[in-house]
Amino acid sequence: DAMGWCEVSCCCCCCCCCCCCCCCCCLYYMLIRNELVNEKHVSELVADKIGTFVNLSGDKSLLAQLSADPLLSANQNAQLALRELQLLQVYCEKLLIGQFVSFDMSLARGLDYYTGVIYEAVFAGGHKFEVGSVAAGGRYDGLVGMFDPKNRAVPCVGVSIGVERLFSIMEQKMKGDKVRTTETEVLVMSGEEGFLEDRLSCVAKLWEANIKAEVFYKKHSKLLSQIQFCEKEMVPIGIIIGTDEKKNNGVKIRNIAGREDKFVTHEDLIPELKALLSNKKCS
Repeated sequence: DAMGWCEVSCCCCCCCCCCCCCCCCCLYYMLIRNELVNEKHVSELVADKIGTFVNLSGDKSLLAQLSADPLLSANQNAQLALRELQLLQVYCEKLLIGQFVSFDMSLARGLDYYTGVIYEAVFAGGHKFEVGSVAAGGRYDGLVGMFDPKNRAVPCVGVSIGVERLFSIMEQKMKGDKVRTTETEVLVMSGEEGFLEDRLSCVAKLWEANIKAEVFYKKHSKLLSQIQFCEKEMVPIGIIIGTDEKKNNGVKIRNIAGREDKFVTHEDLIPELKALLSNKKCS
């Protein structure tokens, strides 16, 4: 769910004028105008008119402005495109994402099989995360039918996601932060020899209680090594089993970050752990 970690704004437009034009950015329109006039032999009047539309962008009020334009009002294809964009805006508002949508008449895709709305998703997390669009696509109703022996119409909408760009944003957001590479919540430990079976029994009890626990399977490991493992892998809680704990029918629960120990009986172990883990998730 991208909305959980960033804001996304979408841009939409549809090429619907009497002349087909692909423009990536209105800043470069003069270069495109030169190509239209000198290479495609489009009249300067038409090229300038296209330029006035390319410079338009905004929220749903732009759709009302375009619908009232005399040139577009007289064009059936333009009116159909605007109705589709208005319907898209309605659906986005029903989904409570209308505020993330803007309409940009300079937007275009590089392939000519699109038959309706096109869109791009842009990360809105500030200047330090400028990577361009992170997803793009559109409607291409005629593409799949080209490969159908019966030439049936197959409505299609697709999107491609810029995985590398998303990873780039995530890497920048996580700079300096430690990243957990394990789901383990509890490590069952012992610093004494002869307690492997006790550790195995304890970890099995935690698994039955749906607590994500782990144990070193060596017969004997230094307690310091096990604690250092917890610190490195960001395992928040350790359970220590030893002679004294076994004699008193319990274990020690260690808060790894605070290096605090608390003795609990086997009977109270599960409720105590769940309470600790719940508090850590809340914090």
